[in-house]
Amino acid sequence: MSFPLALPCHDFLTQDADAVIVITANVHDLGHTQLNATLAPYLAVDQRIANKATLVLANDLPGKRLIVSPTGPLHRDYDDVRRVFDAAKSAITEAKAAGITNPALMVVGLPADERYKNALEVAFLGTCQALWQPLEAREYRGESIEPITVIHMVGATEMQTKQLNAIAAGQYAARDLCGTEPERMAPPRFADYCEALFVNTSVAVEVISDIDKIENDYPMLGMVARASYAVERHHPRVVKLEYTPTDEVTRTLMFVGKGLVYDTGGADLKVGGFMAGMSRDKGGAASVAGFMKAVAEYQPKGVKVIAYLAVVRNSIGSDCFVPDEIVTCREGLNVRIGNTDAEGRLAMGDLLSEMKDLAKSQVNPELFTVATLTGHAARAVGPYSAYVENGPARTAKISRQLADMGDLWADGAELSRSRREDYDFIKPRTLADDVISSNNAPSAITARGHQFPMAFLALVGGLDKHGCDAQQPIPYVHMDIAGSGVEGGDWQHGKPTAATVSSLFARYCL
Repeated sequence: MSFPLALPCHDFLTQDADAVIVITANVHDLGHTQLNATLAPYLAVDQRIANKATLVLANDLPGKRLIVSPTGPLHRDYDDVRRVFDAAKSAITEAKAAGITNPALMVVGLPADERYKNALEVAFLGTCQALWQPLEAREYRGESIEPITVIHMVGATEMQTKQLNAIAAGQYAARDLCGTEPERMAPPRFADYCEALFVNTSVAVEVISDIDKIENDYPMLGMVARASYAVERHHPRVVKLEYTPTDEVTRTLMFVGKGLVYDTGGADLKVGGFMAGMSRDKGGAASVAGFMKAVAEYQPKGVKVIAYLAVVRNSIGSDCFVPDEIVTCREGLNVRIGNTDAEGRLAMGDLLSEMKDLAKSQVNPELFTVATLTGHAARAVGPYSAYVENGPARTAKISRQLADMGDLWADGAELSRSRREDYDFIKPRTLADDVISSNNAPSAITARGHQFPMAFLALVGGLDKHGCDAQQPIPYVHMDIAGSGVEGGDWQHGKPTAATVSSLFARYCL
C-alpha cells in the first residue's frame, strides 16, 4: 500500500519540492507577492485560470512550476469544505500529468469561517483520493503508477502531518478493501489483507474460518454464506480487530462492518445490470478496517476500539437461502426471510448481538454498524452517509457530533430518526416468527427503506433491551454508506471514498 506522505513545510520555496500547488478562493491574490507576480501575466491572457486547475511556468519557484486551483465561491450558506477537497483533486491530477512527484501544497484566500478551519488537511485528503489506484492495478503494473510519494504541507505542524498520515493510511486501506474485485478480495483474501495490514501494530487480529463455528455462533451469517460453501475460495470469514490504548480507557468504540465481497442478490437475483459493482458491497467492513488502520498508526489515548467484520459472499446456487425461510438468530428470535437481497443485516446481526454482550463490560461503550446497506439511503440523502440512531445515542447526540465533524472534514452525513413505524414494519406476521428481515420490494421504493433495517438490527442484536429506559442504556448508531461509499454513486467504476473514516478519526482520536 502506497500513499503520498505528508511532510511539514514552513515555506513554499522549499527546495525539496518540485512544484508549488495553491488552492485558493481568489486567484488574483495568492497571499504572497512572489506568487502574485508569477501568475499575473497568465491571468492577463487566460480567464480560464479562475475556473480550473492550471499549470504555469514559474522560474523562481521550486521545479519552475506553479499550479493554481480555484475553489469557486465559499461564502454562501450551502458552500462547504468539499470545494477545497475537489480543488485539490483537480490540482494533483494536473501535477501527476505534468510529472510532478513531490509538490508543496498550500491553501490561501479562504474566508475566516469555522467551515474551513481544516482546509489544508482536507486538501491533502483530496489529493489522496485522486491519486489512489486500485490494488489490482498496483499489483499488475507496480507501485510506480502512484508516482507522487511526498506532499510538503505549507504551514502544517509535525502533529498535523502525523494525524494526516494516519488518516491517509486508513483511507487507502479502506479503498483497497472496498474497491478490489471479488476474486482478489474473496473472504479468505480479505482476511489475509487485514492480517497483513496490522502486522507489527497495536491492533490484535483474530480470524474465524471454521464453518461449523460460524454456523453455530452466527447462524444468520451462515445462512447468507450457505451457497458459497460449494467453492472453498469463497468460504466466509469473521475478522475481529481490537485496539487497546496504553493508558486508562475512557471510551470504547465498537463496530460491526458489512463485508459482502460479492452480492448477487441470492435467490432474489439482481437482474437488469444491477449486479455490476456489487463487489463494493463490502464498503462498510472496508471503512471499519480503514478506521482501525488509522487508529493503529496514530495510537490515540483513552480510546479502546473493537471491530467485527462479517466477510461473506451472497452467492446463487442450489443451496442458497430463499424467502420464507426461518432462521433462529443468536438472540433466540425466529427470523423470517423476506428478501435474500437484504442479506447485509443478516450477516451483521449475530455479530452485533455478540458485540452488545461484550459492551456490557466495557467502559462507556458506543456501538456502530457500518454498511453499504440500502439503495434507499442513496436515494434519500444522495452522496451523504445516513446515520440512524437509537434513543441513548440520540440523547448523547452521537450522530449530530459525528455529522458536524464530517462537515469540517469533507465527510458529510445526514441524520435519521428511528421511529415506531420501523418496528411495526418488521413485526411478525405469524406465531412461527418473531421478526421479518425485510419486505420483498427494493428498498429504494420502500417508505423508510433505510430506517427500518436499523430496527431489525436493534432487535436481532438485542439492543432493544438497552434503550433509554433500560438499566444499562447502550448507544447505537447504524451508518448506511450506500450513497457515500463511492464517487458519484457509480458502484461499478467510481473510486471508493472511505466514507466515515475521517469523521470518526476526527471525532474520537484528535
